[in-house]
Amino acid sequence: MIDRDIEVIRQQFLSDQRLNSVVREPIAKSWMRSKALELASEGVAVPFLGEPDLDSILVAAADPVMANLAESLSDESISIILTSDEGVVLSRSAHRTDLRDDLDDVRLAPGFSYSEQFVGTNGIGTTLETRRPTLVVGSEHYSDALCGLSCAGAPIFHPVSGALLGVLDMTGRAGLGGQVMLSLAQSTAREIEANLLQRSGEGHVAAFNAYLTVRRRNPSAMFIVLGDDMSLMNEKLRRTLDSADQTALIEFAIDGAQSRANSLVETLPSGTVVRLTRIEADGATLALFVVRLVDDAVAAGGARRALTSSLPGLVGRSTAWRLACDELRQALRSGVWVAVVGEPGSGRCSSLRAAVEAHRSGFVRVFDAADLAVGSATLRELEDEVTADGFSVIVRDVDQLSDEVLAAIADLFTGVADNGWVGVTMRTHSDTVFDTLIVPHFARTVMIPALRHRISDLQELVPQLLRELTAGGSLDVTPAAMRILSAYGWPGNVAQLRNVLRKVIRQRRTGTIDVDGLPPEVRSFGRKTLSAIESMERDAIVEALKANSFDKGKAAADLGMSRATIYRRIKRFSIAV
Repeated sequence: MIDRDIEVIRQQFLSDQRLNSVVREPIAKSWMRSKALELASEGVAVPFLGEPDLDSILVAAADPVMANLAESLSDESISIILTSDEGVVLSRSAHRTDLRDDLDDVRLAPGFSYSEQFVGTNGIGTTLETRRPTLVVGSEHYSDALCGLSCAGAPIFHPVSGALLGVLDMTGRAGLGGQVMLSLAQSTAREIEANLLQRSGEGHVAAFNAYLTVRRRNPSAMFIVLGDDMSLMNEKLRRTLDSADQTALIEFAIDGAQSRANSLVETLPSGTVVRLTRIEADGATLALFVVRLVDDAVAAGGARRALTSSLPGLVGRSTAWRLACDELRQALRSGVWVAVVGEPGSGRCSSLRAAVEAHRSGFVRVFDAADLAVGSATLRELEDEVTADGFSVIVRDVDQLSDEVLAAIADLFTGVADNGWVGVTMRTHSDTVFDTLIVPHFARTVMIPALRHRISDLQELVPQLLRELTAGGSLDVTPAAMRILSAYGWPGNVAQLRNVLRKVIRQRRTGTIDVDGLPPEVRSFGRKTLSAIESMERDAIVEALKANSFDKGKAAADLGMSRATIYRRIKRFSIAV
């Protein structure tokens, strides 16, 4: 089919979504995905996601291969492009000035993302979406701006872990190369994978061989593999657990790897109980765990406990959030005192207060740890509250109190459990004094998940916060802006989200928020949702920077890393400093 025929079919599809059977299946499916994302076909809105990370093993393995290929194609109007698994262009080689200008015009340049969710059908994004080599010629592109190009993308997989690392793309004028260009892209990708294998080292290979051995013995087994910067699950494990359970499982596995535990049993947010058994392999540099269900009802296919909705006045449908809400309901119904644990800004006090107001009569009094000191008026007010019948009290950030105040509060709590109810909020860490004086008073501990661990709740949380901040005003968020918000890590949790939206409404109180209306602090971050290991490392760096007034040298010293390393990590995680 000549290009003007496919252009007619593309325009027909864009107007009424009718598909002609002559359109190749991978292209037709990509057009449908692009349409569902509500992408504009006129022009191309390619986001810049920050300077690319050039220190990765992918770039190191690809550079010599791409240099050799670029030399052999120096007289051709073809560019060679390497992208990350997010579709972010890492490097680009194009000898012809006119071709470089054309690529710059459509932002096919380092730091820009050609993910299908931003650009629609193209050789990079569609390859990442399908994980298969993809040729997109001329008007097969979804965007008008790309119809003058042909793109051939080949996926690059890690030869040991099987993880998709990125794409090797070759782009030229429409009608140039075709299947030959695709074949060349595939062979180049295989060369890069061969270099990756050499760089993987014996430790990775030893872990991979251990995985193959266990899999041969038990083909139906479920596995999780942890490395310095990755976490991998096999397909059966991903199908068995939902996203919240997968996130929790990764964190439990990290704890097991760090403690060198051979076996551990943990309860996931859904209530499923799993056993993780570490597989030892001589020389392995990756931690390999076999995962087994030990909850009989779930293992036998029985129904999990049905979760109810969010607490009154709060929103969210993620499993982790609804499980926390259910645990708070159960604790309040039974009348036991509750300690709510979580990161600052995650909604610990608001969720605790919502549960109290829904299940206890009377007024609930909230005390802030910052206001409590020995001999203070606020501490005397707390004493008055807990000596009255039927009291309901919340103490925020109780773990931030001094040992002297903790001892005074512990004395107040002693012997009054039958007269009323107390709830406290705290961070995930504590100390010996706190554990001895305060923890014994609370029969139930409920964990509130960090916002990054329930990112799907943004779909309801953002509209609710906008209604609150605009006093019921009409302010919507475009799908593209919501994707940027969903990609951000939110180290400050819901409190940070509220502050970001407060900045937005200073500029616009009605209408629609698009990507250009978002503050730089969220737009500067890549869209990739970080792994649990990456999130922990990023959070530690952010906290160290805050504690040292953003002095990178002092923060690096606190973390036990060099200045060069912390600069690379700040760039890699796009930390705004």
